[in-house]
Amino acid sequence: MRYPASEKLEIIKLVEGSHLSARQTLSKLGLPRTTFYRWYDRYLKRGEAGLHDQAPKPAHVWNRIPDKIRRKIVALAFKETELSPRELAVMFTDTEQYFVSESSVYRVLKAHDLITSPAFIVMKAASEFKDHRDQSIVADRFYLPEGHRLGMVLPQHNPGRLQSLHRLVEVMHQHES
Repeated sequence: MRYPASEKLEIIKLVEGSHLSARQTLSKLGLPRTTFYRWYDRYLKRGEAGLHDQAPKPAHVWNRIPDKIRRKIVALAFKETELSPRELAVMFTDTEQYFVSESSVYRVLKAHDLITSPAFIVMKAASEFKDHRDQSIVADRFYLPEGHRLGMVLPQHNPGRLQSLHRLVEVMHQHES
């Protein structure tokens, strides 16, 4: 339970003025001694201002990518504009001899507003695409960036075999036009 600074001060005054020992008084209040003495130390050092809640701030995050490395990742992204975060991570690791993951590169680029979400066409795969045996393709829907071809989708009748659907997508695009 969080106590406001005024209640903490009141508890400190109560413990100081009590005829019982601090241990007994705190026991009757149901307050752990470690909590009380942490408040008391802050009160002795900073007065009533030391009793106000402080936002927890870690001194140092152990796995934070240094700002110098972040700047290098952004510079590489500006230099190699066609590369994905995965490719940038691999290239950076190879050239700088400093490992960064794909997700770390993605987060750095997103923080600098360098990641854009593509426009997607949403369609029902089961109603639009049938294979040559008239079986539905396994998927309720899939997302296809505009102007791109669909790579591979698993057919329902034989999940171990991949079936190319790029021609069907082209036909679908021509049909919509």
